[in-house]
Amino acid sequence: MKEILEAINASDGGASAVGFADLPLPESYRAVTVHRDETEMFDGIPPSERDCRKSLHVEDVPVPELGPGEALVAVMASSVNYNTVWSSIFEPLPTFGFLERYGRLSSLARRHDLPYHVLGSDLAGVVLRTGPGVNRWQPGDEVVAHCLSVELESSEGHDDTMLDPEQRIWGFETNFGGLAEIALVKSNQLMPKPGHLTWEEAAAPGLVNSTAYRQLVSRNGAGMKQGDNVLIWGASGGLGSYATQLALAGGATPVCVVSSPQKAEICRSMGAELIIDRSAEGYRFWKDEHTQDPKEWKRFGRRIRELTGGEDIDIVFEHPGRETFGASVYVTRKGGTITTCASTSGYMHEYDNRYLWMSLKRIIGSHFANYREAWEANRLIAKGRIHPTLSKVYSLEDTGQAAHDVHRNLHQGKVGVLCLAPEEGLGVRDEEMRAKHIDAIDRFRVERPARP
Repeated sequence: MKEILEAINASDGGASAVGFADLPLPESYRAVTVHRDETEMFDGIPPSERDCRKSLHVEDVPVPELGPGEALVAVMASSVNYNTVWSSIFEPLPTFGFLERYGRLSSLARRHDLPYHVLGSDLAGVVLRTGPGVNRWQPGDEVVAHCLSVELESSEGHDDTMLDPEQRIWGFETNFGGLAEIALVKSNQLMPKPGHLTWEEAAAPGLVNSTAYRQLVSRNGAGMKQGDNVLIWGASGGLGSYATQLALAGGATPVCVVSSPQKAEICRSMGAELIIDRSAEGYRFWKDEHTQDPKEWKRFGRRIRELTGGEDIDIVFEHPGRETFGASVYVTRKGGTITTCASTSGYMHEYDNRYLWMSLKRIIGSHFANYREAWEANRLIAKGRIHPTLSKVYSLEDTGQAAHDVHRNLHQGKVGVLCLAPEEGLGVRDEEMRAKHIDAIDRFRVERPARP
């Protein structure tokens, strides 16, 4: 790994990349894993109280066999997504069931069914090897990866790759993910690394930016247009921070829901003006574990109309799930849309269907993004229209703490993880463009890194 890292640090991302194919591969690499024989370690403990730090391991694992249409990537940096939290607390179920089912698909897929699971659905790094049939990418290419893994042997996936029957999320439903020094990906997951970003900045947007793009902008999601009022839950968080930027860039009006003055200030710094601090205003959408409070939905709706000048919400960007879904359905305008991509507060949603059917509202399920949507989302990052929301960076050894902080909602935006990168600030190729956008790039940083 030392020789690989030296070659990457000596490269400028261009002609000096020649020779990467000749670098010897190590027999093993360090990776963040969960273990099959520990899936019952949290039995009897509520999911909200499970400690990621106890289940996540950093250990040496063998380099996997490279198959056709695949690439091995030296991972300079990765990031923590909520699926890392789910994997680490074995909720709603252990991910080893995903690996077992994938392993039954083919002899090549059987590599993924192991006693350990290498996690991580984001990366920024350098291509080390490509398998037979890969023409678009070469060793030495600087890349980021989206997390859509598909087989595309069925016609169902060729209109929208997310509809492929063998669609999986890499690093969650497959093995050999990005929280590691080396990752195995399908070559069609790879996209060009934005040249004005560091490794850790480039690794942060992938999953959440693509997810927000499909959910909010794409015709497969809400199809947001100019002038729409968009209610964004957790507007300074990993998903919401990209939804807020996409709404602003697309001429919509975000109504940002946050849980603290600090998070409200982050939204204002992005350019949002309509903000609801749900903690300060004391919204309690549930009277108890089993009973929602429609009076609170109505109070919430009145507050939205105060901010919008009497208008209701056109699109709700939903991801908390159980805690907020009843309110989301209620406050959406007649004919409006609720898009949902997650259920971080619980996946058994409850809402009053009268407010849905009688007002012709729509609920759209949205899951990650297809190939084109992921490329479009990455293109916006590369053009400086949307910016990383990286707030803090951890070492690979401290990934357990990073996941713990995300699980406890102690973070803003995204938290990054250095894998092979020895320090922050490396990997920038376009200093002029970076200087133009540096304030936006650093907007979420808890402690702004020293700049040369």
